[in-house]
Amino acid sequence: MSKKVLLTATVQSHICQFHKPLMKLLKENGYEVHVAARDNLAEKNGLAMEYADKVFDIPFDRSPLSTRNIKAYKELSKVLAQNEYEIIHTNTPMGGMVTRLAANKYRKKNGIKVFYTAHGFHFYQSAPKKNWLIYYPIEKFSSRLTDKLITITEEDYKLACKKFHCQVERIHGVGANSSKYYAFSDEEKKSTIEELGITEDTKVIVNVGELLPNKNQKTAILAMKKVVERYPTAILFIAGNGPELDNLTNLVKENGLENNVEFLGYTLRLNKYYNIADCLVACSFREGLPLNVIEAMLCGDAVVASNNRGHRELVEDGVNGFIVDATDIDGFADRIIKVLDNPSFYAKPALEKAELFTDRNVVEELKKIYYL
Repeated sequence: MSKKVLLTATVQSHICQFHKPLMKLLKENGYEVHVAARDNLAEKNGLAMEYADKVFDIPFDRSPLSTRNIKAYKELSKVLAQNEYEIIHTNTPMGGMVTRLAANKYRKKNGIKVFYTAHGFHFYQSAPKKNWLIYYPIEKFSSRLTDKLITITEEDYKLACKKFHCQVERIHGVGANSSKYYAFSDEEKKSTIEELGITEDTKVIVNVGELLPNKNQKTAILAMKKVVERYPTAILFIAGNGPELDNLTNLVKENGLENNVEFLGYTLRLNKYYNIADCLVACSFREGLPLNVIEAMLCGDAVVASNNRGHRELVEDGVNGFIVDATDIDGFADRIIKVLDNPSFYAKPALEKAELFTDRNVVEELKKIYYL
């Protein structure tokens, strides 16, 4: 009988985007890999599940108050009853909570090991009080149902060691795809510029993330008003889908930035945009460990980022980019202009910092956790 691992998360896109190195590693070591998560791939323009032998569509919901999680618990319990898993590796707050509740019976009865990767706790030093009231008790209780809690930032690692009741590990993220995200040669850059219809002298800024209030694309757009005074043809590419699209589109029009801001939607060509970019701008209020920042750095981009724990883990102010308060529009504009004036100054430090967070390094860390 083959060894089986079940990976769970609230949505399937999370597994596709963040756990490919782990799934590939497990397959290479003889595991049958199953996935249980809500199917949202139709929203993701070509994102596909790889390395999975079976995929179960489980209706997890991100809200702790949603009754859909009761249905998810029941459906997941059936999956667990029908399969003998050696390890269950769960992710995301609600996917993780429901999975650990459903798995606890089998953990006690069959000796299944339960791992949980925390991709950035919702509670942290400057988090809203409601986050501590809602998410901290959930995670503390769930830690009793967990054999290994895997953190991806130093701050979360220290917090988990202090507060929770299980073995705590630390890895450097989920492993950015170093075969896709790398600094292009001059020839590759030239052909990419032609492919994307950009002139060589155009200053390019990229922003990546779901169009949600937390991602705060508003600050990036408003900062462009000052940037275009210095660089009139500069363009901000915003990659991602989400409910804020109409509001952000109107903001662009209200500020006369139609020629300087372009919405890409969800794209699988981020590596190309990063390589023609002079700068990545990231304005979110909260981040765990943002993969898009790591990917941009691997392509040699400086990063102008808001002051949150995920960004502080990756960006050293004045070295490989800048840290700015999330609502400081002038601060963002000034730092973006500083990068555009001399983007090559930040490229080497960005590449060196990002190497720790590549799939090459993270896979070695995962081998130790899985005893492979």
